[in-house]
Amino acid sequence: MRPLIAGNWKMNTLRADGSALVAGLVEQRSRKDPGCDILVCPPFISLGLIEDIISGSPILLGAQDCHKEEFGAYTGGISAAMLSDAGCGFVILGHSERRAQNYETDLLVSQKVSAAHANDLVSIVCVGETLIDRDAGSTLSVVEEQLLGSVPKNANAKNTIIAYEPVWAIGTGKTPTTMQITEVHDHLRVLLENHFAEGGGFRILYGGSMNSSNAGEILSVKNVNGGLVGGASLTVKDFWAICTSF
Repeated sequence: MRPLIAGNWKMNTLRADGSALVAGLVEQRSRKDPGCDILVCPPFISLGLIEDIISGSPILLGAQDCHKEEFGAYTGGISAAMLSDAGCGFVILGHSERRAQNYETDLLVSQKVSAAHANDLVSIVCVGETLIDRDAGSTLSVVEEQLLGSVPKNANAKNTIIAYEPVWAIGTGKTPTTMQITEVHDHLRVLLENHFAEGGGFRILYGGSMNSSNAGEILSVKNVNGGLVGGASLTVKDFWAICTSF
């Protein structure tokens, strides 16, 4: 399967910053195919602007969340239909920051994934343990519960991607060892193969303080099929270095 490197810009970049960032990526991609798909997920307000800049290039566009409902009286909500209409092909769902800060449950994430699938969006579903979970030896049971609770039973390798993001590694500069990453990604692969059609074809991304220095080692791990990158996706130099780590 072709790997995917996705940049989650989170609540960063103004219009000028985002424009310059993605224009730089388009220029780099026009010179070289790094051997992976490249996805950018800017803030909602910049989707239209970024879509115009990447138009005609291989760079893909995604969003950072969507509402579970199609339309309605949901002030501040953005539906999957709206994202599709804005040119998105992907959406990140169940990120640990939304699970923690917005109290999103596995059930709600699953409902959002279904909404995304109904509107032809590929869902990047995030799972991952806290430091308390890891210290308690509960990592595998936590990610298993999140995976099976957040991904609808009819999901498949074409419309769903899994991202493993240990919560304690996000934005901290700390990363699990390759052995720890291998253990979780192998477990996720077995779960996908046992519970979903085409389970062996799902891409499983790693996220959590991935940068240009550690990307090569992490991306060489079996069952790591790309990365979900946060802070390092905010500069052309750092993000492109990760993309070319393959």
